Amino acid sequence: MKLDKKEIMKALETISVSGEGKNMVESGVVQNIMTFGDEVVVDLLLSTPALHIKKRAEVDVMKAIHEHVYQKAKVKVNVKVQAPEKTEIKGKAIPGIKNIVAVASGKGGVGKSTVTANLAVSLAKMGFKVGLLDADIYGPSMPMMFDVQAEKPLSVNVDGKSKMKPVENYGVKLLSIGFFTQPNQAVIWRGPMAAKALNQMIFDAAWGELDFLLVDLPPGTGDIHLSIMQSLPVTGAVVVSTPQNVALADAKKGVAMFKQEAINVPVLGIVENMAYFTPEELPENKYYIFGKEGAKMLAEDLEVPFLGQIPLVQSIREAGDIGHPAALQEETPLSEAFDKLTQNIVQETVDRNSSLPPTEAIKITTMAGCSAVKK
Repeated sequence: MKLDKKEIMKALETISVSGEGKNMVESGVVQNIMTFGDEVVVDLLLSTPALHIKKRAEVDVMKAIHEHVYQKAKVKVNVKVQAPEKTEIKGKAIPGIKNIVAVASGKGGVGKSTVTANLAVSLAKMGFKVGLLDADIYGPSMPMMFDVQAEKPLSVNVDGKSKMKPVENYGVKLLSIGFFTQPNQAVIWRGPMAAKALNQMIFDAAWGELDFLLVDLPPGTGDIHLSIMQSLPVTGAVVVSTPQNVALADAKKGVAMFKQEAINVPVLGIVENMAYFTPEELPENKYYIFGKEGAKMLAEDLEVPFLGQIPLVQSIREAGDIGHPAALQEETPLSEAFDKLTQNIVQETVDRNSSLPPTEAIKITTMAGCSAVKK
């Protein structure tokens, strides 16, 4: 029996490489097909050297040909790997998004995600159009903090292309890997797979017009951070720390990462979270459980702006657990602390855009303690 190349090509259109959206033919993975009677040789070109993906591609090709073309065909699959070219740490602008602010922490447990969620809500209260990308792939918490665990991003058509529509609550557009996994499911991904998921949430999403896109980064300094900064033109970074020496040592590394010559992302400043404890029954008292003004002194040492202090109070934890960020409250000491922090970040963004080349043509003005975007 002589095998037909067109039938083989059609069979290969039914499969795709793990992690690729398009089928093998559309994505250019299939480089060549040769037939010799009942024998067929398929040449594949992959962009990843991962052994399990190569093996899976070989098995899928054999299975597709046996099922759709000829059950007894003798199939040989040659796999070559073309490593992607090394790229500089540069981002691709997203039309409609004016400022991208990454929120980072040197270590986990310092309240980075809580600060990010409340910063997003405060910006929305000020009248900004805000999006939030939960880039903490291995520990996504934003769906719970915004009380949208049961929601799923919908598919919408934008200029003939299918895009993800972010989930929205409290005036903030939100995307998180948590929307695509089960609550009790652990995300066990290697770096390239996590980076691909992030790229889809960034570039395959219908963010629309945004004044600020906040990116909640994972703790530490690693692969996800580099992937974000390769993908996006980050306007500036905010580093969150507690006053504790252990946290400060890691926060210092976080600042150093953004300041590296190859990365060169402006640091908008440092936030001191859990700055002091104030019990509900003694609102005037301050107990410096983790040390006093450690992050403030670190900011002075590193010559970066100090953005403000957020106290350790029970209501912050309770608000996050029920999905109603504390900054939504009106005229409380806590909401005022977040509002002041947010105004400082906006002001630092103004200063950054006026003194450094902007990622996009944007001007922000501040008026009478509030803020507005010139369009």
